[in-house]
Amino acid sequence: MAQAETVYDRVGGQAFFDALVDRFYDAVAADPSLLAIYPTPEDLTDARRHLALFLGQYWGGPTTYSQQRGHPRLRMRHAPFAIDVDARDRWLTAMTAALDAVELDPDVRRAFDDYFTMAAESMRNRFPTG
Repeated sequence: MAQAETVYDRVGGQAFFDALVDRFYDAVAADPSLLAIYPTPEDLTDARRHLALFLGQYWGGPTTYSQQRGHPRLRMRHAPFAIDVDARDRWLTAMTAALDAVELDPDVRRAFDDYFTMAAESMRNRFPTG
């Protein structure tokens, strides 16, 4: 029985995710409010590598991320960082702009948009009071 083609395969493999993440982090580096969330804003090399490997794995690629870093545990890994509505929206704007820079099949783009919207909201850990 043939295996279904993954999103990872459809977008061209890890090279797509590496380029996507580079565009995303270029936007992060240009946004002082968003950059302030990162523990080492002067060097985003590890953050770039981790996100690219995570996304590749999530969308059907090799399990390199989990082999190197263990289970993703995204909420736990992001808990130390103050992620409010503004940070969520800035993150999502940067990722959307990175996606806008490439041509994707509409169904793949919808899947990315849905996933990143859900992920950005699920990382939010600061909520308005009152």
